[in-house]
Amino acid sequence: MPTRSAPTVKRRRLAAELRRYREAAELTLDEVAERLEWSNAKISRIENARVSVLPRDVKFLLGVYGIDGEPREVLLTLAREARQKGWWHSYGEAIPSWFEVYIGLEAEAVSIRRYESELVPGLLQTEEYATAIFRGFLMKEDEIEKRVALRMARQERLTGDDAPQLWIVLNESVIRRIVGGPATMHAQLDRLLDASHLPNVTMQVLPFAAGAHPAMDGAFVILSFPERTDSDVVYLEEQTGGLYLEKGHEIERHALAFDHLRAAALHPDASRRLISDVSDDLSRDA
Repeated sequence: MPTRSAPTVKRRRLAAELRRYREAAELTLDEVAERLEWSNAKISRIENARVSVLPRDVKFLLGVYGIDGEPREVLLTLAREARQKGWWHSYGEAIPSWFEVYIGLEAEAVSIRRYESELVPGLLQTEEYATAIFRGFLMKEDEIEKRVALRMARQERLTGDDAPQLWIVLNESVIRRIVGGPATMHAQLDRLLDASHLPNVTMQVLPFAAGAHPAMDGAFVILSFPERTDSDVVYLEEQTGGLYLEKGHEIERHALAFDHLRAAALHPDASRRLISDVSDDLSRDA
């Protein structure tokens, strides 16, 4: 099992603390930039966790904000930890740069709420299903192999000591779309059934009969973290990039949508029965 490290979350925490200290000092970005002879953009990127910040730069910022003693040492330690490489870096180019952030967030999340409209979530995919999905994305075979290996490594946390609470709502189309052929899909549905019995997993199917719902514009993920100071993150994905939403109203909007989705979805027991029925139908065709 890979050694788990989540510098992504530490970087977000550091960014939030630096922004808080600047605001407490009643300094604008321009004023800090002028004192340090930095660009305004550099400070903005640091405060939005868009870049990894050097410990020496943290020292400069804290000096401007008048922070010393234990709070200073805590942030300098956090800055050093935030620059460590996560376990996923061993997979190299198999991870698009925009997806590295998500893996880092997922690695430290204590709660994952996810709605999927088209495909089984990566944390629950079989190797054969994942391979078929990536082929559908028109990827090259050598890239597919690396992506599948990474996906399987991510799944290990789901049954580890620090396993997150995973609540998934699947559109009925997810379980009915035959990906990779009947045999592959049958095995994938059996994998879903097995996962649905894990103590940290809640799985529901949103039936076609539910009609219109709040997520008809696509899938989304809500990630929550152990530290109260680390706000939730909503993640949206498309083929060439990911979008991370962190503003309060954005998180509230998606949390409300998820509440409506799970209320409209089948009970977990009824969801298992539906998945089992579809799987049985496929076994006859496999």
